[in-house]
Amino acid sequence: MLRTLLGEMPRQNNGLLEEAIERMFQTIQLLQKEIEKNEDPSHDFRKLEIWTRGLVSSIDELEQSWYAACFFRKSVKAGYVDDMNIQEQSEYARYVYFYKNGFIRVFSILDKLGTVLNDLFDLNTSKVKAHYSYFTVLRQFHYLKNHQSLADELTNIKNEYRSALNALRKRRNAEIHYMNSEMQDDLWQRHQGLHDKVELEDLDKHLEDLKQGLDMVCKSLIASYRYANELWAKKGMKV
Repeated sequence: MLRTLLGEMPRQNNGLLEEAIERMFQTIQLLQKEIEKNEDPSHDFRKLEIWTRGLVSSIDELEQSWYAACFFRKSVKAGYVDDMNIQEQSEYARYVYFYKNGFIRVFSILDKLGTVLNDLFDLNTSKVKAHYSYFTVLRQFHYLKNHQSLADELTNIKNEYRSALNALRKRRNAEIHYMNSEMQDDLWQRHQGLHDKVELEDLDKHLEDLKQGLDMVCKSLIASYRYANELWAKKGMKV
């Protein structure tokens, strides 16, 4: 959608994004066949289908946010906020909007995935922490020693992207709990030198962190839904 609004060609899914979406659609097809066969009196399969469709939409929106942020970043040439003309300020504001939307969605998707995993594998994470995150669910996997191969794979993925996730988490927390993350950068610089110009943050590093976050989310979705699909296949559920 955003590519069309920006005058670009529609996205052709490939790589990790394509595999993540394909795995989730395989799950949706499995759930639909099971609903048709057994009518799903408890509505458990229907709930998982709806949640999975929501994750498909969410990962699509995250990728679009990253792409749009990259698109508007190209128009930001100045190294200092004070040196931007009106047009460049507008392009920078658009970059900031989609970049923020992206890093907030990284953790939103992970927490939604945590909800799916908690329900799918009966982890009862809410007994440990009422408002739990994806990372609480990972710890619960290890504590219960359930589905250890999946738990290990998801933990390895998390560790692989630890640096980028930590950077994104700090900016997410600043945005949601304290103040706008770019305002925090500006205030720190003003504190260093009251009359100095405000230097722009490292936009390329921020976008690379966001891309790493997108990749981490895709890999986590792939691992989770591949494991669930294989588990159901062993039980005779096939598309």
